[in-house]
Amino acid sequence: MSASFLRFSSITKKIWMALLGIFLLIFLVVHVSINLCLLRSDGGRWFNDAAYFMGTNYVVKTFEVVLFAGFIFHILLGIILQVQNWMSRPVRYAVNNKSTTPFLSKYMIWTGGIIFIFLVIHLMNFYAIKLGWVEGPRFADGDPNFYQRAIDLFSLPAYSLSYIVLFIVLGFHLNHAFQAAFQSLGLNFTKYTKCIEWFGIIYSIVIPLGFIIIPIYFLLIR
Repeated sequence: MSASFLRFSSITKKIWMALLGIFLLIFLVVHVSINLCLLRSDGGRWFNDAAYFMGTNYVVKTFEVVLFAGFIFHILLGIILQVQNWMSRPVRYAVNNKSTTPFLSKYMIWTGGIIFIFLVIHLMNFYAIKLGWVEGPRFADGDPNFYQRAIDLFSLPAYSLSYIVLFIVLGFHLNHAFQAAFQSLGLNFTKYTKCIEWFGIIYSIVIPLGFIIIPIYFLLIR
């Protein structure tokens, strides 16, 4: 990491953090849309076709590199900003409840850490199969069968329950992140504050719920 990157002002880092966060918020909409194809009773055709397209289309593959870079820089900026925040207040408040910091803001680094751990596991379970790093179900032509992989994982109660808990945590993370992103970009005008807050709340419920429905379906319905 270059020294010039670390010397960026806190405001500049927050702006980049916000832009990267909004980029990832948009990606989640695409991701949950593809994952919901798992609920179709077509033997996984739509889901595998979508996964194949995402894995072979050159435009998408280029976007994939941008996505990974976005994740990495978002995580690095989050860590740097949190460390700088801790260093700026080395002495803890004598009375904890005197802090005016929003409740969720205090735990963003920890919810982010939980999400990062799950992300690594998720990549090992799916992306690593595509790269041939780990074994997994495949079709006769050698292409990964991600639908069967998903069924195998979601049929495990421990995996499904951890998946559900993770996306509940993600919901809390998204709720604060959405508000903070607009604030960092200076877009939290009084006139639109309530709309932004409500849109953020709806987003942070609907997106995680879209993911949570999938393990519930495979555990209790399918």
